[in-house]
Amino acid sequence: MERPVWAPEGVDMTLASPARMYDALLGGSHNFEIDRRSAEMGKTLVPDLPRVALSNRAFLRRAVRFLMDQGVTQFLDIGSGIPTAGNVHEVAQEIDPNSRVLYVDIDPVAVAHARAILQGNAGAAAIEADLRKPAELLAAARATGIIDFERPVGVLLFAVLHLLSADDRPGETVAALHAAVPAGSYVAISHLTTATRPEDAAKLGANAADQSKVGIHFRSREEITAFFDGWELVEPGVVELPLWRPESDLDQHETPGRSLGLAGVGRKA
Repeated sequence: MERPVWAPEGVDMTLASPARMYDALLGGSHNFEIDRRSAEMGKTLVPDLPRVALSNRAFLRRAVRFLMDQGVTQFLDIGSGIPTAGNVHEVAQEIDPNSRVLYVDIDPVAVAHARAILQGNAGAAAIEADLRKPAELLAAARATGIIDFERPVGVLLFAVLHLLSADDRPGETVAALHAAVPAGSYVAISHLTTATRPEDAAKLGANAADQSKVGIHFRSREEITAFFDGWELVEPGVVELPLWRPESDLDQHETPGRSLGLAGVGRKA
């Protein structure tokens, strides 16, 4: 198997990656054959799976614009994946060129590609770190100097917490991030759910574990809402992806009542 020029040395090209599978679902080109096969298997089980990815990207754009409206101009995007058109720094810096964005991912391909894209952008950077180790992640984030943790931060957790099992204690991780940022900060979360289509969620979860070896943990509305403990939920609360403050019909990638993802935004008082 020939290694693409953009793939860092040492990356196992025989193991699927959530970041690269997501890239494949969005029609990106920075993924391996194993990622494309895994994404295709998911689409075989749930044909509208790519719409979930598009819906999540649309929520990302709306959430970043909302936080900018609240005066937040710096973002810690954890589990950022492979940057594609309309990513956080593009949305934020179009509104305020002085906005600052730090991308964090565990996948070296995602980090390498982000760094290539961000060359010459003094207000954005990318680091490799593990959300399951929040203290180390936060130390690495502080070391970059990109984020000023004395000012409000937009903590972005788009489609990443469902990669953590219960044993990984995702709730404690979100609490650690809450403790690290000052009042006036926000968290934005999107998460795959069992709330609307439990049978499809079960099929995708089983396939991820058995075929792609990527653990994906669909959670109930109550479990996802619990991640906002300590944060003040903003309207409309935790809702299906296309129902979180849609700006036009273009945001309706999924039919309301059938979205496989929930989303919400919370503020630290």
